[in-house]
Order: sequence, then structure tokens, then C-alpha cells
Amino acid sequence: MKIAKKILLSLAILIAVLLLVALFTQKDYVVEREISINKPKKEVFDYIKYLKNQNEYSVWAKMDPAMKKEFKGTDATVGFVSAWESDSADVGQGEQEIKKIIDGERIETEIRFIKPFESIAPSYMTTDSIDVGQTKVKWAFEGHTPYPMNLMLLFFDMETMIGGDLEKGLANLKVILEK
Repeated sequence: MKIAKKILLSLAILIAVLLLVALFTQKDYVVEREISINKPKKEVFDYIKYLKNQNEYSVWAKMDPAMKKEFKGTDATVGFVSAWESDSADVGQGEQEIKKIIDGERIETEIRFIKPFESIAPSYMTTDSIDVGQTKVKWAFEGHTPYPMNLMLLFFDMETMIGGDLEKGLANLKVILEK
């Protein structure tokens, strides 16, 4: 009986410490990557504003060639939705909706993951002229993990997990646009 009480007390203390740590752990994260593309800003923006084009450069869109895709609305306009569904646990099910477009400068989307877990993540891409024939493209992914699940951010490096995929996607975009 004494051993069981000690084990329960130890578990309670461990849980209390973890919950206390979670109070002081960040809940939000932003992962950004950028690349320079040797094309004019208008040409680059006119390509990235179409979510269907992400199928050509996004690492995530290429993870499962058998993934089912569905599109709703008019691409490159606010309200357009690109949905996916896959049997692969790495891909799952979700959708991405265009929430805001600042023509020639920024496209904001909301990614809604449905399976294997539910989550919502804002994302955006921006274009800035470096000079007449060169454009800086930034791709960013944001997330919020509520308390006490934010404790997981101590064990998962979102910069590494997402950043590498953003870099590969931007490198693919550069190759496509500079052909």
C-alpha cells in the first residue's frame, strides 16, 4: 500500500511539474523560409496565387501520388479551397483555403488538417522585388498549440520539421519559374 501511494504521489508531482512548465512554454510558432527567383515580381506572384500550382512545387502535395484532390471555387480568388485525402498517415486529410490576397504582394491561406489530427494553421506567401528581374519569395507557416499540449513544442522542433519542406518547395518553385 505504501509503495502504491509513493508511486501515485510521484506521478502527481510529475504531472504538476509538467503542467507548470507548460504555463511558461510558447504556444505559437512561425516558420519562414525565403528564396530569390530570377523572374519579375508580377510573373512570380501570378504563379503562386494559384493553389493548384502548389501541386507542382510543394513537397507535401507530392507525398502521395494516389492522394485524392478536390477543388472548390475559382482558383486565385478568396474563398477557393484545395482539399486532399490520402490513406497515408503522413498526408492524411485536410484542406487549404485562400483567405486574403493583396495583389502582386501576398496570398494568405488557412490550412485545416482533419486527419490524422485536427488543427488549423495560417500560411502565407509574399513577393518582394529585389530588382526588375528578380523577386524574393517568402513562404511561412504559423501554428498555435493550446495549453497544456504546447508542452509538445519542447520536443518537436517545428523549424526543422516544417522548415526543410518549405525550403525544398521554394527550391522546386525556383526551378519551375526559371525554366
